[in-house]
Amino acid sequence: MSPFEVAASAAAVAAALCWLAAEITGEHSWVDRVWSILPPVYVAYFAFAADFTDPRLLTMAILAALWGGRLTYNFARKGGYAPGGEDYRWAVLRARMRPWQFRLFNLFFIAGLQNALLFLLALPAYEALVRAGTPWGLIDTIAALLFLLFLTLETVADEQQWRFHQGKAARRERGEEGPNFCTTGLFAVVRHPNFTGEILIWWSFYLFSVGAGADWCGPALLGPVLLTALFQGSTAFTESISLSKYPEYAEYQESTPRLLPRPWRR
Repeated sequence: MSPFEVAASAAAVAAALCWLAAEITGEHSWVDRVWSILPPVYVAYFAFAADFTDPRLLTMAILAALWGGRLTYNFARKGGYAPGGEDYRWAVLRARMRPWQFRLFNLFFIAGLQNALLFLLALPAYEALVRAGTPWGLIDTIAALLFLLFLTLETVADEQQWRFHQGKAARRERGEEGPNFCTTGLFAVVRHPNFTGEILIWWSFYLFSVGAGADWCGPALLGPVLLTALFQGSTAFTESISLSKYPEYAEYQESTPRLLPRPWRR
């Protein structure tokens, strides 16, 4: 099989295993647990297929590994890999759907679509593999610098959010009042700076395919486009939960943009 077929087959197996694990355990965060692992593995495999001799593919593999390592650490410290560490949003969604509806949702969206997305995010590396030997250019340099910039943005945002929730938990133990959600630091600029960083990371990663000579509107565009659409929906759902718990969240929504800063608005 070609490297593309091998990676696509691995993605199909991963989707089947995530679906099966959810059916057996009743937890539906198995895709979340492999989210930060599979794209770096796919990218590393494409770099391996070029014998790790192509500078562009090697850079992409290193950057993807940095992204995966950071996100895995952040997910682990929040208890995502612990038994019962299911994303709280799935329980909310299960309560709104009939059991058979949620089982279909698990099959087609949670396990199926999201694993397909994880494979598509690595597609720029396959485009670079097909064009291995294309000299490193200005677009590649821009892509690498943007990737590191947005990775830093996401790291800082996650750290600010982590410290806020640690402080919030400590206040509750002491019986003290305080803010229910983070509105300081990067969260004073946009409501979800960590989501913004995640989206922009994969748009910058897509630029490597263009640097390798692929079309601007080629298959590598599917990953960042689908990811952007996914975050639009998941962010709206997350905020609906926050709003139901904290009515004052509406003021935060009014004063602070969701994902992109609006410097022209006070």
